[in-house]
Amino acid sequence: MGGTRRIQRAARIILGLERAGRNATVFPDDVFLVSYPRSGNTWLRFLVGNLIHPETPTTFANIEAFVPSIYVNRDAHLRSLPRPRVLKSHEAFFGKYRKVIYIVRDPRDIAVSYYHYQIKYRQLPSGFPLEGFVPLFIEDNFEGLYGPWSDHVMSWLAMRDTRDAFLLLRYEDLREDPVLELAKVAGLLGIPAADERVRQAVERSSANRMSSLEKEQSRQWVSTKKSRQDIPFVRAAGSGQYKSALSEESVRQIESAWGHTMLSLGYELATGSRPRVPAHQADPISGQRTP
Repeated sequence: MGGTRRIQRAARIILGLERAGRNATVFPDDVFLVSYPRSGNTWLRFLVGNLIHPETPTTFANIEAFVPSIYVNRDAHLRSLPRPRVLKSHEAFFGKYRKVIYIVRDPRDIAVSYYHYQIKYRQLPSGFPLEGFVPLFIEDNFEGLYGPWSDHVMSWLAMRDTRDAFLLLRYEDLREDPVLELAKVAGLLGIPAADERVRQAVERSSANRMSSLEKEQSRQWVSTKKSRQDIPFVRAAGSGQYKSALSEESVRQIESAWGHTMLSLGYELATGSRPRVPAHQADPISGQRTP
């Protein structure tokens, strides 16, 4: 029985009937927007969609046509799209991705966002304690799809020099100066970074606009139509929210697990401790190795 199912699945993959996922066909000119979940990938998709298609504002109703996800689209459909394609992915380092824009976010804020996301998608029951979720998040014992946050981040940063093009964005920098950061994205995509075009893309991708669009189109977007409609996908879209949401013990747990990676990315530790940075680890921002 198991052999029959494997054959049937293989046939579906060959025919392009399976959702693409990690088996997506990759072309040399593809650009992948990659991140650990809840790091700002959807916002980046809106920014890029509005940058590439200034004549048609990006919405939840057309995002899968402009900057499609490999997780909700069939490979046959993705292969039919005009090239060069810009695709969304959450995969840890994958050698087939030659051009990558990687967005990273403070894992303490990710923990809060991911917690609410799991409740929205009914993976956690309402009332499940946030303090109980944090250890699952750290140990990757909840979904086990993408690995722990630090492993995911360092898998890409350690190998970025092997890519044809690689751009690291921090979610917090994108919030602080979205025009400057999006201009960097435009450069990688080969799009003239005209101020008016970039500013328009930023305005069309604001948290308020995305929140309003979600209220209107949540049941049209494949990623949210079956989720709980009483919990928003687009939340506060801020940084530092963990300070009021996480307990001191939860913050300590995250910083104890990933403090050295957080520090190397410029995230200060709230616990006051400074974990030892592993010898010869490459600095994520500069790419240079520490002595």
